[in-house]
Amino acid sequence: MLARSGVATVLYLSSTSIPGGAEMIVSRLPGSLDHTRFRPIVCLYHPGWLHDKCSAQGLETHVLPINGMFDWRWMWNFLQLIKERNVSLIHAHEFTANTYGTLVARMIGIPLIATVHGKNYYTEQVKRRMAYRMVSRYANMVAVSEDLKRFLLENVGVAPERLQVVYNGVNPAPHVPREKRDSVKAKLGLSDLDHVVGMVGSLYPVKAHRYLLKAIPRVLAVCPRTVFLLIGRGELEATLKQEAKDLGIEEHVQFLGFRDDVPSILSVMDVFVLPSLSEGLSVALLEAMAAGIPTIATRVGGNPELVIDQRTGFLIPPRDTETLASKLLILLQDKELSRTLGDNGRKRVKDSFSFEAMVNNYQQLYERLLARTEIHSQV
Repeated sequence: MLARSGVATVLYLSSTSIPGGAEMIVSRLPGSLDHTRFRPIVCLYHPGWLHDKCSAQGLETHVLPINGMFDWRWMWNFLQLIKERNVSLIHAHEFTANTYGTLVARMIGIPLIATVHGKNYYTEQVKRRMAYRMVSRYANMVAVSEDLKRFLLENVGVAPERLQVVYNGVNPAPHVPREKRDSVKAKLGLSDLDHVVGMVGSLYPVKAHRYLLKAIPRVLAVCPRTVFLLIGRGELEATLKQEAKDLGIEEHVQFLGFRDDVPSILSVMDVFVLPSLSEGLSVALLEAMAAGIPTIATRVGGNPELVIDQRTGFLIPPRDTETLASKLLILLQDKELSRTLGDNGRKRVKDSFSFEAMVNNYQQLYERLLARTEIHSQV
């Protein structure tokens, strides 16, 4: 289904439209394709942040509402969109998009790439495991880390020949002038503080903010002029604010909600923390490393593939508030070590997790699948 011009239409299908790592990739990847080879369009189930991001770039963006599982009306509408826009390949992201997208792609006979960004909900439901086995049979699955690939092979039963790894990537951190950093500090009331620790992540249990909160009293006992910036929104906001109050640290913790100026806020951080219980390959962690911030992350998911312990940051066990506090104190008190780890992290992202490399890897996969489809259509 190549267009006469030789440009293939690639449709991006995302399960959600709220801000998150997977959605960040979907918002950035389509507009970065080689448009002499690929024409991107986007399809979403809901309006929201991702829709606004794609539309602002001038990307053709459609919203097809879905009503629960096995919504045959949605499948019919999606099928019509594929035919009308002469779509050659679907690139789906996360469970619902991967499953529904595969069913429709199978019906119409075009290739589909199903990218999996996380693993915290597969082993809990037999139906989901069975659905992903179906996806792996008919689609080409991508895991965003080697850890996630192993998980899908061992716990979900995905066919190994249908699964590969494409790492998430980010661009180099933009330069933030000193005047801008000073302005950010002033607006956040940070000008007279010694240390700023930050975290970027939705306020959900899997991100484990509560373990960072529990570590803060020990940090403040040694470094009392420290503030903690929590960027993100979610269902636990009220609970976490109450926990900060109960711990007596509310004056040292700022819940900033969703922000579209994360690079500017990263520029004022001394340390970045990611205490998650599960991760695919964290875009937030990549962006912090790209900004040259020393990082502390839990040894879960793809985090050890990003952070080299004691070289680009520290890896700690999940739920270990004592170790988290001790590593924070090391980085806050040893500026030379912090600078070295931050510089090493920036170089690691540039060398191994660049956005350009991610785009090239996906484009090569698109071309292989389209070429294979073209051969089969001629037989």
